[in-house]
Amino acid sequence: MFDLKVINAVVAQLEEERGIPREKTLEAIAMSLATAYKKEYGKKGQIVRASFDNNSGAVEFWQVKIVVDRNQVIMEGDEEPEEIHKDTAVEDIKIRFNPEQHMLIDDARKIKKNAEIGDELVFPLESKADFGRIAAQTAKQIIIQKIREAEKVSVMGEFGQKEGEIVAGTVERVERGMVYIDMGRAVGIIPYEEQIPSERWKTGDRIRAYLYAVEESPKGIILKLSRSHPKFLAKLFETEAPEIAQGTVEIKTIAREAGSRSKVAVVSHDPHIDPIGSLVGQRGVRVGTVTSELSGEKIDIVEWNEDPALFIEEALSPAEVVSLELDEKEHRAVVTVTEDEQSLAIGKGGQNVRLAAKLTGWKIDIKSGNEDVDEEEPEEETDEEKVVEEIKEKKAETEEKKIEEKVEEKSEKTKEEKK
Repeated sequence: MFDLKVINAVVAQLEEERGIPREKTLEAIAMSLATAYKKEYGKKGQIVRASFDNNSGAVEFWQVKIVVDRNQVIMEGDEEPEEIHKDTAVEDIKIRFNPEQHMLIDDARKIKKNAEIGDELVFPLESKADFGRIAAQTAKQIIIQKIREAEKVSVMGEFGQKEGEIVAGTVERVERGMVYIDMGRAVGIIPYEEQIPSERWKTGDRIRAYLYAVEESPKGIILKLSRSHPKFLAKLFETEAPEIAQGTVEIKTIAREAGSRSKVAVVSHDPHIDPIGSLVGQRGVRVGTVTSELSGEKIDIVEWNEDPALFIEEALSPAEVVSLELDEKEHRAVVTVTEDEQSLAIGKGGQNVRLAAKLTGWKIDIKSGNEDVDEEEPEEETDEEKVVEEIKEKKAETEEKKIEEKVEEKSEKTKEEKK
């Protein structure tokens, strides 16, 4: 009836390529055989189960009956129950008795002395080898369905463990602003808002991204990926800096505007290790690698501090802070910088102060040091200065007269020439 060599080869292939356990595939085959048997030879309401031995090819079928109490069922001739209310407990709901599916406790104990309510009694069925076309088609659909379900579970288990990590794949297509990535056994999607604005991808490109969600859909498992997520930046540094992977250096917070600029606050749990130097690397190799992966995104690395004033001062680097006032109630910081440093502290389009505010969690106002200084009154002019001013004014007047005289002479000459 069965080509065991082919069946065993398919079972092994599914286990190797798709990660579907051998037992799940054999279970799907047995379930499909039971469904085909019921379709072809079974009775209405009958519970049929089957077992399949992949070594000998032997198939056994049996009928299952559930042991019930008389008070749990509605027998033929009983009055129909009233409408079931929402508050009715599940155990109080009566079911219609089906002799092909149920067996009363008294009758069950005649067959099995220690039978209890809810037990399943098994009755062997006559083995059949020939199934009709419809039954065979039904069996095929059952196998496909069960294999898909098992594959979903396998993929969920595989990528569920990778959630929160960096994964790699190949760009399959770019459609309506979304990048679809071939991840092997699943499809990854980078939504438009999770992309770096300056990047452009084409089919076949290798790509790395942060896996932030694994979702199940009717079409299969979908992996939600991001390249703009702050944790993507953190994971890139973790792969480059062993101090982070070991826990010696910790990334406390990240403020990021993907593709443009980021600020990273780090702290060292070992006084002998420089946290900023760990991320920068020798000659900037580590931070350079991360920057190139992020398409040239600028990265500022600052040292985290428990003192909010010192942390805000660090976060505003490379600008130097003159003074700083904190308003604990408003959670606001008023920072004073020199006039030369004001534009540097604010940054292009307010980017530096905006990222510093995100990094520290404080509202930051930038003031120039000259803003608070009272304007001095202009000094009175001395006698010498007044004389000089008078001479300048007289010179200006004489020059104006000369120019006017020259203009008049030219106009008179032109009149005579016309005559």
